[in-house]
Amino acid sequence: MIKQDLIDRSPVRFFDQATNGGLKAGEMGILTSKKGLGKTAVLVQIGLDMLLQNKKVVHVSFNQHTNSIITWYKDIFWEMSKKKNLANAEEVKNELLANRIILNFNQNTVSAEQIVSTLKALNAGGIPTACLVIDGLNFSKVRESDITVLKNYAAEAGFVIWATCNCEDEDPCTVMQAETAAQLNTIVHMEQKNDAIDMTVLKMHGAAVKGINLRLDPKTLLMVEK
Repeated sequence: MIKQDLIDRSPVRFFDQATNGGLKAGEMGILTSKKGLGKTAVLVQIGLDMLLQNKKVVHVSFNQHTNSIITWYKDIFWEMSKKKNLANAEEVKNELLANRIILNFNQNTVSAEQIVSTLKALNAGGIPTACLVIDGLNFSKVRESDITVLKNYAAEAGFVIWATCNCEDEDPCTVMQAETAAQLNTIVHMEQKNDAIDMTVLKMHGAAVKGINLRLDPKTLLMVEK
């Protein structure tokens, strides 16, 4: 019941509503914004929501050490659980995070094929990926074929992919090749507006989306409705 309450109250429920249920297996979405606006916090919320549903999450980071990522998950979990006053919050947290795998890679030395090989090895070892989150990827170095490799395996293994991308404006083609951007199923842009961070869904399943009522609370870094 505790987990179900957290699932029902998860900030990702707002995100699901805004994106017509979110990604489907084999699809890839990206969160774009200027650096430092909370993209990692959103990735972690997506990851925690999967973990609450007893699913395995693989968190790949190209720009943060493992300890920093662990801290992100702990901090976001506490923010999500505050209103529930959980007596066994520490136990729930530890149970969740046991299903999360953190991988640190150097983009200059690892290929999309090598990432897939690692995921296949995890699957063979009894750790099937339900969600792959990728943080700190420099999309100016990403080729269309890289995205294709990742999405093809995601479709085969039945998981979704979320990644972050530093981007000054709403057009991802300013930081990546147009062919690469075309491979992305969903694009969510985050922008500072007064005392909040607005989230705009630019594309969902290949189509434009309008009238999204979603933002990031700058104090808790949780997704909320406006």
